[in-house]
Amino acid sequence: MRFLSGISTKQIVFAACLGMASLMTGKAFAADTVVQQPAVKFDERRWKVIVSPYIWAASLDGHSKVLGRRTNIDVPFSDIFENLDFSAMGNVEVTNGLYGAYFDGQYTKTSQDESFHSMTLEADITSVSLSAGAFFRAVEVPLNGETVFGSQRVFAIEPTAGLRWTKLEADFMLDRWSVRRKMEWTDPFIGARINADLTDRWNLFAEADIGGFGVGSDMSAQGQAYLGYRTHIFNQPALLRFGYRALYQDYDGGDVLGHRFKWNVTQHGPVAGVSLVF
Repeated sequence: MRFLSGISTKQIVFAACLGMASLMTGKAFAADTVVQQPAVKFDERRWKVIVSPYIWAASLDGHSKVLGRRTNIDVPFSDIFENLDFSAMGNVEVTNGLYGAYFDGQYTKTSQDESFHSMTLEADITSVSLSAGAFFRAVEVPLNGETVFGSQRVFAIEPTAGLRWTKLEADFMLDRWSVRRKMEWTDPFIGARINADLTDRWNLFAEADIGGFGVGSDMSAQGQAYLGYRTHIFNQPALLRFGYRALYQDYDGGDVLGHRFKWNVTQHGPVAGVSLVF
């Protein structure tokens, strides 16, 4: 204790206060340092569910062959809408940003009446298309900045593969005579999709696939592209999407009253919808 002999009590108290102030300043500086570090985004790779109801105003172009007779098909959407009874369309996707799967479904029922030799011919036509596919992110290029949802802006390419099931069902009624015919087939397909964040709000999505390969149809091909705008609906992240979609199918098979059925038709038209992210 000899080294304290020349130090007064006031000096000791001052030194102690100075040490406590230095300790508190050091802790405050360390806290400031932690706050200033960029926050880690733990939700960038979390699993998300994306629900996307949409409207596809599709027209039909091509030809079909029923009862041995070839019929050209040129039906604008306005005619389909005029005879529309019910329609439902939607897409559900589950993804963590690296891998994912999706389910896409469309159901449309139309009916119309035509006069035929003083009798009325009634025709009810139902079209169903269900697709299920999986994808993985093969290429991801980070872009400058973030989206309004707080995720990194990216350009990504994702290969896809899946199955598409199609059913066409027709009910014909003429006086007391009626007949129902149904055709259905399943196509495997492979393809790819592109996802590009143009700005913090605007997004470009495009997808193309090819399938059939003689398993179901002889050939099928689909292409679609959408421009999306990020926003919030009831505080839920959402994308408003507008674009165009086309689906070509060349199916030759089945039997309708002893004749082979052929369906070589392209459905195409504008699409509008919303994607809600959960």
